[in-house]
Formats: sequence, structure tokens, C-alpha cells
Amino acid sequence: MKDGFLKAAACTVQIRVADCVYNADRIIQAAERAADEGVKLCVFPELCITGYTCQDLFFQDALIDAAMRECVRIAKQTARLDMLFAVGLPVKALGKLYNCAAVMLRGEILGFVPKTHLPNYGEFYELRHFVPWTENSHPVTVDISRYGYGDNVSEDEIFFQPFLCQQLFTCENMQGLTVGFEICEDLWSPEPVSNRLAKFGASVICNLSASNEVIGKEQYRRQLVSNQSARLAAAYIYCSAGEGESTQDMVFSGHNIIAENGAILAQSRLFENELTVSEIDVELLAHERVRMNTYPVHKRPIDDTDVLTSHFTLGECQTQLTRYIDRSPFVPSDTAERDERCHLILQMQSHGLMKRISHTRAQSVVIGISGGLDSTLALLVCVEAMDLLKRPHTDICAVTMPCFGTTKRTRSNAHKLCQALGVSLREVDITKSVLQHFEDIGHDVNDHNVVFENGQARERTKVLMDIANQVGGLVIGTGDLSELALGWATYNGDHMSMYGVNASVPKTLVRHIVKYYADTCNYQPLSEVLEDILDTPVSPELLPTDESGTQITQKTEDLVGPYELHDFFLYQLVRRGSEPKKIKRLAVYAFDGEYDEQTITKWLKIFVRRFFSQQFKRSCLPDGAKIGSVTLSPRGDWRMPSDAAADLWLSQI
Repeated sequence: MKDGFLKAAACTVQIRVADCVYNADRIIQAAERAADEGVKLCVFPELCITGYTCQDLFFQDALIDAAMRECVRIAKQTARLDMLFAVGLPVKALGKLYNCAAVMLRGEILGFVPKTHLPNYGEFYELRHFVPWTENSHPVTVDISRYGYGDNVSEDEIFFQPFLCQQLFTCENMQGLTVGFEICEDLWSPEPVSNRLAKFGASVICNLSASNEVIGKEQYRRQLVSNQSARLAAAYIYCSAGEGESTQDMVFSGHNIIAENGAILAQSRLFENELTVSEIDVELLAHERVRMNTYPVHKRPIDDTDVLTSHFTLGECQTQLTRYIDRSPFVPSDTAERDERCHLILQMQSHGLMKRISHTRAQSVVIGISGGLDSTLALLVCVEAMDLLKRPHTDICAVTMPCFGTTKRTRSNAHKLCQALGVSLREVDITKSVLQHFEDIGHDVNDHNVVFENGQARERTKVLMDIANQVGGLVIGTGDLSELALGWATYNGDHMSMYGVNASVPKTLVRHIVKYYADTCNYQPLSEVLEDILDTPVSPELLPTDESGTQITQKTEDLVGPYELHDFFLYQLVRRGSEPKKIKRLAVYAFDGEYDEQTITKWLKIFVRRFFSQQFKRSCLPDGAKIGSVTLSPRGDWRMPSDAAADLWLSQI
């Protein structure tokens, strides 16, 4: 369970209606298989020991006694398994019959959880056989010793098992893991039992279900589970009945779902009984609940009528990961979804800029164009904003400022781009100005150090600011989120502007937005130049080119590392609150075959060092609208001291 990962499963077994011995055998076999795969928490379907579709056979004591007898046998024969799991069965208590989950671990039945909401509409008639557990019901215990339970356990532990709806099962050796159980309709009702369980601290909700299949129900069921896990900032394991249930009037598909904070981690195929396994990130759930100040503080039970908590332990292990870890968390893998996101981001950026232009009554916007990706995206946003304002593209003043590192390719692309978009274009060669500046401060022009580089960047910003004064315009920033995270910007150079449209867009996503625009603009000259810009290596172009003036000699990713890695690090650190050791493990897993562990370690150290040391640049950022779930604006989501030490984080790597 290292790094907060818990391997969990939902398991639908093939059953025979009313054949408790057969069903128990299948459950035991499946439980052993799950445990062999490293599963620590497993859920079986509702009433799986008897079958959900027994109908009036539930009135037969022979069936009820057989179910409890087999429940005890399941517990005994799984005593060696280091796995908390729950099975469904009918249980007699208080002279009535209840639809229950039996929760067990290492041969001990920890408690019975009765169903609260019984459907009695449509094809369901549960009130004919069972009674619901209500808020006014008092906690009771169930004597199961006559079924052979407790042969090896002391008398005071065995005769009476807890019987209560609001039961929590808290793991003592895995921080943040508290499990709650509800049964089928308990989720579908207007007031799900899981709401109450989560308020008392449950971070993982398990649902034993027997949901029949009808047209459209699969999608609704998936949305229901996903939404509930998101609403509760919890994991949700949903296990439904499948093959073997009576098909007299219904069919059951065995649709199993494992969700985490709104994301579907795994689900089964319909009508294929199987073990559905994934890993729940318990640390992430705890982080989300700390981060969300609207999430309620866990209630303290007043007495046993509120909630009963049982404590358990699990054997220590390093959970083997099988779940999908997205190496590009900012970029949807589905093409249609990615295109939709790119379109939305462009709308958000352009509407944000439109408001700023309108509010300041700016006569124009001024933007530096390098022929690179970031300035290209910023220019496209300016064009979209002017279209929203119904103003001509000539109100955009694009400025190219060639100097020592400018290549013929990027210079040409800058001109072609501005021409294709119909914006006003100025070219200001800053070479003489920079040389004069070097002479003024006594810097050797042949010394290509940080003074050489930053002198050019600051000269460009000065030119843009002064031109903005000339034309009554706003200087539009081009720097992106990834550069801000690394501090890959010249302080008071490209770091500064009057509105930063890309400030919340990571580098890995910038490329896809420009690609989306190229594919959808329906104008070949524009599409062609955008494609060439996409093929150009990322570079600040601050070091001299080769003799031909065509080759870029300064490639950003050679210096600071691959942006796909840095964006992964950024997302895991800021959005998910992961520790560096966990980020490293996830990166090694996600980028297997792409980068080895040594390479990942190298760039992760650089990321952490730069992220801490460069906070002072983020502390005084220009305005810019938040676009995604991660932003580093000091006025928005991120507040960090500029002089915080990185030692604790580096030591983990």
C-alpha cells in the first residue's frame, strides 16, 4: 500500500439461484483469486450467496439458514486472505428479514450492514420480502454462533455481530482509508446512504448491487457512480449481479465499476462475469478533502445510533500498479474530446482578452511574434478577441524583433503568419540597441552568458511597451504555464506584459491548440505556416545561429528537459498534491519505454529546484484568466513564499 495506493476489486461470480453451497464455492474461489492478485478490498454483488431473484423463496427458513451457514463457511475458508471483502445475503434480525452485506476479514465477520432504501416500483418488489433499515432503528447484534462461527475465537467476540446501516471500517495502518458500505438502491435514492458515511469519514464506498439491464441503464449507472464519487471526493466500488440470476422477467449484466473522485478507473464489459481490478489513490482523496474547504469536517459520533466504527489492519505491501496513469494529464487522449477542449480554451482566452480590451478602451493590442508556438497561440487569441469585438485585425500590432539568434525560418514564419491573419506588422531589428546596451554596461559581446541572453529579452519587452504607448495599446504576454513553473522567463523581460493570455495553458497543450486551429481554419496559407511552426524546435533564440542563419543552436528541452515530463510533474505536484517520491514512481510507470528512471530522476530534480527557486517570478505575474485546473497565479490558486527551501522535496527524489 505504498504511496497510498490500495488495490481494489469488484467481482461478479456465476451463481445458481437458491444454491447457497454452489454460490459460496464460487465466491471463495473468486476471493482467493483476487487476493492472489494483490487485492486488499473486494466487493461481491447484492444477495450473491442466495441469488437476488429468489422471490418468495426468501420466506423459506431453509434458504435463510443455508445462506448464513455458507456466509460463515466463506469467512472460515478465506481466513488466510489478507483482504477486506463483503458478500450479500438475507439476514434475520428483530423478527424481520433484511437485505445485508456481510463484511469480513481473515476469517472474522466484522459486521452486517442492512439495506436502507428498498425499491418497490417497476420490476422490483423488495418490500414483499425485506424491511428497510431506518434512522429510527436501533443498533442490534446478530447471534451466528449456531452456524459454526467462532470455533477459534473467544466467546465475547463471536456470538453477537454488529448489525447497523451506518458502519465504518477504518484501517489502522493506512492513513485515510475508511470504508463504508451501501446496497444498490441506497445510491439511487435522493438521499444516498453514502452521503452520510462520507460525512463520518468514509473515503471508499462499496456498493453491493443487483441492477438489471435495460436500454440506457448502463450509461446512467456509470454517470451515477462517477458523479457520486466526485461529489463525495471518494472512491466508489460498484459490483452488480450477473450470470446465473433468474431471467424469468429480467436480465443482469454484471456491470462493475471502480471510480475515484469522478474518474472511472475500471469497469467490466456487460454480460461477462469477471474480476474488475484497479488501484485507488487514497492519498489523493485525502488531499482533495483537505483542499476543498467546503468539504464538511468529519462528524464525531455521539453514540452508536450515529455510526459504529470497526478497526482493522492490512498487511504492508507495495501495490503493483495496473491503472492507467496519463503521461499527458493536460491533454485528452480522445481526439474529439481534445478538439472540443482546444475550442473551449480558445474561447476562454479570447473572451478574457475581449473584456480587458473593452474595459481599458485600448485602441490596439501589441504582441511580439517570434515564429514560435507560444507567440503564435497568443496572436490567434488576439485575432479571436478582435472578431468578438467586431474590430479589424489591423488593430493588432504584431512586432518581430530579430537579433543574434533569430533564424531565417522563424523570421519567415512570423511574417507569413501575420500576413495570413491580416494583422499590422512591424519589424524592429534590436541588434544595434542590444550591442549599444552591452557597450554601456561593459559586457563582452562574445561572452554568451545570462547577461547576453537577458539583455535581448528585456530589450524586446521595452520595445513592445513603448510601441504600446505609441498606438494606445495593451502588450499581450505570450509565456505559458510550463515556463512559469520552471521560471523559464527573463524577469521583467518576456516575464512581463499587460495581460497574459497563455498564463494558464501548459506547453503540451499549446501545441494541440495550434494544431487544432491549423486543421479547422479553412485557409491553406494560414494552415501551412501553422504546420511549419509546429515542426519548429522550441527555442528562445537568444544565442547566435549557425553561419547559414538557418539552424537553431539553443533548444529549450535540451537545457531544462522535456516539457512532457515537466507538465506531468507539475500536474502531480500542484493538482494532486503528490510527494516527489510518488511523482517519480508514477512517472517511471507512465513513461515506461520512453524515459528510464535515471533520466526521470534527473529532470525531476531540476523541476523541483527551479519550481522553488523561481517562485519570485510568479509572485508578480500580470493578469491572465485561469483556463484549467492548474494555475500559478498569486491572485488565484497558488500562493507560495519566494524563499521556501526545496530540501525536503529533493531529499525524497
